[in-house]
Amino acid sequence: MHIDRLPQVAGGFLLARKRARPKAGLRGVLGDMLSLRLADVFLPPNAAARPIGEVPDRDLANLEMALRAWQVCPTGTEGYAKAEVTLGGVATTAFSQRTMQSNTVPGLFVIGEAVDVTGWPGGYNFQWAWASGFVAGEVA
Repeated sequence: MHIDRLPQVAGGFLLARKRARPKAGLRGVLGDMLSLRLADVFLPPNAAARPIGEVPDRDLANLEMALRAWQVCPTGTEGYAKAEVTLGGVATTAFSQRTMQSNTVPGLFVIGEAVDVTGWPGGYNFQWAWASGFVAGEVA
């Protein structure tokens, strides 16, 4: 998998920050977009405390490329005993929260874990599935 850790910013943002704030620490600049712990994973040795203005443009471009194409290779799972839904699904703005019907496709209802709603483990997601299904069924 390749993950873009900076989808919210335009390309070349590190070079732009270097021009705008040359005395800012590179770690702090990355900390504006990422958690500092994650920024530390990507920072080259001895770069955390350096002002961004002292970092060569080539190194900044390579760092940004690494952040935009973070490669992750899953090696296995924890199995069904640990499996649970974490997030994702249809945005709650895409349907009526009173009827569970799609705002754009009449007759299409979205319920349960197909909706981007996250609950604590322990039955909350079951309750959400049953309740949203009931509402959709009543309306349909």
